[in-house]
Amino acid sequence: MAIQYDEQAILLARAIDIAVNSLSKFLPKDWSESHRQQFKKVYLEWKEDALKPSAKFKNIASLNYTKNAVFTYFQEGFGEEVNYFWSEIKKANLPYRRENKMAKILKSGKIKNQIQYDFVIDVIVPYQQEELITEEDVIILNELIKEFETRASKRSK
Repeated sequence: MAIQYDEQAILLARAIDIAVNSLSKFLPKDWSESHRQQFKKVYLEWKEDALKPSAKFKNIASLNYTKNAVFTYFQEGFGEEVNYFWSEIKKANLPYRRENKMAKILKSGKIKNQIQYDFVIDVIVPYQQEELITEEDVIILNELIKEFETRASKRSK
């Protein structure tokens, strides 16, 4: 049986608390204190939105967008705060696991939804600059982006 909205929102709120705690314990390299405070503010707003959504946003699809936003930094980042976050998620026995989204997309050969599309658009340049993906991967990803945009434009007509 699928977990209902309220149960998923509570689990996500616990993960958000761990995220905020991780950033309280460890200041990421190149971050200022004001950057840390802004991060905490946004995460606490997401927690409030998840636990007390307006009626039109109290659905799993909306919660999944929030979950994606919450986990983006910790899925893509690295450092003490990221390692601590995933360690605490595991200790809390929360149902979240770190995954290599880019490898999944490249392996499947398809951008399946808007969340994956947004992820690829957001990280393709930094991943290339940090040599986390090859030139060949960039060519493939650009093709997958075009294919997704073509499918999306056909759906909107």
